[in-house]
Amino acid sequence: MSTHPVKIDAYSHIAPARYKKVLEKISPKAAAYMIDPFPPLHDLDSRFRIMDKYEGLVQVLTPAWPAVEAIAEGRKACDLAALVNDEMAALVAKYPERFPAAIGCLPMNDIDAALREVDRVVEELHFRGILMYTPINDKPLDSPEFMPFFEKMAHYNLPIMLHPVRNNDYADYRTEAASKYRIHMLFGWVYETTVAMTRLVFSGVFDRWPDLKVVTHHCGAMVPYLKERIRNFYDVGEMRRKDEVPRMRKAPIEYYKMFYNDTAIYGNPEGLECARAFCGVDRLLFAADFPLGDMEFGNRNYRQTINAIDEMNLTDGERRKIYEENARQLMRLPV
Repeated sequence: MSTHPVKIDAYSHIAPARYKKVLEKISPKAAAYMIDPFPPLHDLDSRFRIMDKYEGLVQVLTPAWPAVEAIAEGRKACDLAALVNDEMAALVAKYPERFPAAIGCLPMNDIDAALREVDRVVEELHFRGILMYTPINDKPLDSPEFMPFFEKMAHYNLPIMLHPVRNNDYADYRTEAASKYRIHMLFGWVYETTVAMTRLVFSGVFDRWPDLKVVTHHCGAMVPYLKERIRNFYDVGEMRRKDEVPRMRKAPIEYYKMFYNDTAIYGNPEGLECARAFCGVDRLLFAADFPLGDMEFGNRNYRQTINAIDEMNLTDGERRKIYEENARQLMRLPV
């Protein structure tokens, strides 16, 4: 087990207890399916017991699913986002030794309200980033209505934490009504992240805001593994597909390398090495998808992820970047 003295989990999910109670009234089915089965999402004692097993572990709090815009409209969505943000801010204030920062939740079905909430959570609550789902109520992230959000985040120089979502009504085949075998989640979420990355690349957001910082959940999705296929389709093949691929300032593959990526692939040192080879060690952030996707409610994922990072062919300095320094720099966390 790693003896690195500090490990900043840059993408740790939470559904604070008071928020959970309100969610149960607004969307009981979502609460029962997405929150109730994972005690560390809403029970601090359960969370702390797992955290205490890992030396130097602290968590950047990130809202748990569902997206508020998926379960509420208008004022309700705004109030729900504000509630979870306030609850996370209170936890950061009460347990600064556990939670160095939080990531904001926005009502993305009301972009004007979302922009106001960005200002509030950054300037008043001192949050260090914003969560953004892919897609947003089935809308692509490069929709014109979301461009002011990217401009706002570039202004604040804080990261956007992309989180995939795909429900089981996305059938695996057109002749079927629903996905089977959890394919929509296991493979579909990775696909959704890859699609979102590609839409951001070709919409030109990185040309408009070259310092924009975007973090992918699950380690860059399909991109690191398929880098040569991407290069062939978009770089080598661009001259014969001028009507399909817009001209850009750089080769498309270079924009994919601008994303930051967390290590939440449930271990797998070979997968992490693939991502490191693609994006470089400076763009990898320690995270384990706590406490989701794990029958041990985060304990197994932490154990496997830490072991995988320690198996990677890294110097001590590179390992320190993944565990701690990259998150500190990206989110401007206190030393």
